[in-house]
Amino acid sequence: MKRESINPPGTRSTYDSLHFSQATRVGDLIWVSGQVGIDASTKAAADGMEAQARLAFEGVKAALEAAGANLADIVELTTFHTDLRGDIEEFIEVKDEYIPDRYPSWTAVGVTQLARPELLVEIRVVAVAGSGNS
Repeated sequence: MKRESINPPGTRSTYDSLHFSQATRVGDLIWVSGQVGIDASTKAAADGMEAQARLAFEGVKAALEAAGANLADIVELTTFHTDLRGDIEEFIEVKDEYIPDRYPSWTAVGVTQLARPELLVEIRVVAVAGSGNS
């Protein structure tokens, strides 16, 4: 099977500077790298959990679409939170807008820091292309 690096439009600079792909696809399996709440055009972190979670899910969505899948194909969700107990309810509200049913396996992890000090959440997923249709 062929391994394919996935880098949606606008993410090539991350690939070149930090040396990682936004996603990797092998067969129908897709691994999406951690997505955070940074605005792609301004490179600024959004204010608050809700806004950061939305931007992170939009990053996940873009990577999956570039890989030929969609949010319904997510089978595993892993999230990293700098204030897990304080922000989890607000995060769940946003998560449920992007993944409204057929919930994937989910692990939420509290961490002391993410790549930038203003970041509150990072989202990574594993998806199986086409599995959301069944």
